[in-house]
Amino acid sequence: MGEGRTAIRLAAMASWLAFPVYAWQGIGVRLRVERLLPARGEPGGRLPGQGAEIRLLVVGDSSAAGVGLDHLEDGLAAQVARHLNDRTGRPVTYRTAGFNSAISTELRDHVVPHIEPRDWTHVLVSVGTNDIKNFRSGRGWKTGFGGLLYALRARFPHADLYWSNIMVMTQVPALPPLLGRILERRARLINMIGNTLCAERGATAISRMSEMDPQGFCSDGFHPSASGMAMWSGHIADHMRISAS
Repeated sequence: MGEGRTAIRLAAMASWLAFPVYAWQGIGVRLRVERLLPARGEPGGRLPGQGAEIRLLVVGDSSAAGVGLDHLEDGLAAQVARHLNDRTGRPVTYRTAGFNSAISTELRDHVVPHIEPRDWTHVLVSVGTNDIKNFRSGRGWKTGFGGLLYALRARFPHADLYWSNIMVMTQVPALPPLLGRILERRARLINMIGNTLCAERGATAISRMSEMDPQGFCSDGFHPSASGMAMWSGHIADHMRISAS
């Protein structure tokens, strides 16, 4: 435990030393990158099948909101639901509660309390990228994400809870190489803390994908495209437990 805390402190210190470069290059990226809108369509749906129903809730940021996609049918919740439906043949009901630019504390305070407390079997959290992008401190992330896990566990006590680790930031086309390396340091810090919190609070941390094809991003070079979302959702579905009944 002590070694883990030391590693987290060292990672945080190293990334903060690079803050001036982050601020300089980050402003340029914000001015240059195209601003995309959330996807249109219904936030939920149902896929038919045989056997016990799988009920999937996705809570998160712009990835959950389908920013850059034409329709929510190509979004994270719908695509994970399709993978689960294809692999099990069972009916899958899904719902997404995603919002552009959301960070962990906003999901904890403003989203989770307003989601209907129904009997979801699987709850997937997609959050952390904006905490990285906003250069939020490790302590702030720990408080926000840790509280979010508590809130989800309290509201949906019988669901399997999952969180997907942040993607490799050096593979994001919109980021200049140096900025990508700086944000990758932050991503490793966020993932390190997030994995520890998941282990402590009854959630499963899903490993990051090792590689994302450049074609897997939208025109802004930052958000996953429909094909990138399909790749990511398949990776997530691979790590989800499906009970026999």
